[in-house]
Amino acid sequence: MDFAFSEKVQILREKLLAFMDRYIYPNEATYDRQLAEAKDRWQPVPIVEELKPIARAEGLWNLFLPHAPYGAGLSNHEYAPLAEIMGRVSWASEVFNCSAPDTGNMETLVLYGSEEQKKRWLEPLLEGRIRSCFAMTEPDVASSDATNIRTSIRREGDEYVINGRKWWSSGAGDPRCAIFIVMGKTDPDNPDKYRQQSMILVPRDTPGLTIKRMLPVFGYDDAPHGHGELIFENVRVPASNILLGEGRGFEIAQGRLGPGRIHHCMRTIGLAERALEKICERVNTRIAFGRPLAEQGVILERIANARIMIDQARLLVYHAAWKMDQVGNKEARREIAEIKVAVPNMACQVIDWAMQAFGGAGVTVDSGLARMYATARTMRIVDGPDEVHRYQLGRLELAKYRQAPPRA
Repeated sequence: MDFAFSEKVQILREKLLAFMDRYIYPNEATYDRQLAEAKDRWQPVPIVEELKPIARAEGLWNLFLPHAPYGAGLSNHEYAPLAEIMGRVSWASEVFNCSAPDTGNMETLVLYGSEEQKKRWLEPLLEGRIRSCFAMTEPDVASSDATNIRTSIRREGDEYVINGRKWWSSGAGDPRCAIFIVMGKTDPDNPDKYRQQSMILVPRDTPGLTIKRMLPVFGYDDAPHGHGELIFENVRVPASNILLGEGRGFEIAQGRLGPGRIHHCMRTIGLAERALEKICERVNTRIAFGRPLAEQGVILERIANARIMIDQARLLVYHAAWKMDQVGNKEARREIAEIKVAVPNMACQVIDWAMQAFGGAGVTVDSGLARMYATARTMRIVDGPDEVHRYQLGRLELAKYRQAPPRA
């Protein structure tokens, strides 16, 4: 295993770091101000829209997508350090057209969409003209086991009729969200529970699709992106809107979620790095009990542990990304599960230490740490909760020690 950056990645990394220094960090306050002063917070934030054409002109666009001719042609391992840089600021990835759930939805359309579907939905997503939503989780069932989902996708002639409820459908609140990828059951009686589900494309303006409410996360509504609760009441779409075919929903989900977990984890590592920087800046200048906080033993110990934990997590993600590139998502499921548990837990701890170093300021909006903690804590649930990944890891580990059946 060689985790050194290739020349191509090093060039992109340096360009991305320079862009962050020149355009993103100086505009963090601008973003907050524009969002706070907006008459309608569920509209695109002007500074983000202003920076997109600059990023595209500099070749920092659709970096996540490995498939030619659509993206930068980077492997999971090559994209990982770039995702970390973007993750240092919550809204930065959108500037480069590399934000969820659009990344996963674009990859889904590239891999599984028909030529007609690509023409209608993939092309405007790649150009940043529209945004999208992925609707899988449901409020009435334990969606950590996706076989539980109840949304019905029923064939009627040349159409499918969709009925059900979804929530935590990220991106639903954005007025540019033009297409929903919806997972539901087309064959609920199939004895193979992993062949009951399908994914289908639902345009936003389809009659019967209602956004019931937007769900806040620890009090943050994440406008103008947001996470919606959706109602599907006799929603009719053409049969051609099905992705790949009936019963292929789980197959699509596995192809979609593997790279997405790498992206989430690396962005979360960027968040943790930012928190550690904030700790170091704070304790060098804050005086308590007659000396800087930086001279307090407990602070030094936490800084050291944070450094160790972040570096461990990064190497773990690099290994998972490398394994995916070598043998594919399915064969790398153990490594993917490991990072999905390890990284958010690490980030929660590092950000918590940062909040302690800031005292009262750490839990206000002033330091940005409360928002960072809300994001990191949520990552322990999205794309599968910790418990599901630990269960899978435990089974995979125990399987190594099972005795072979005796020979006849």
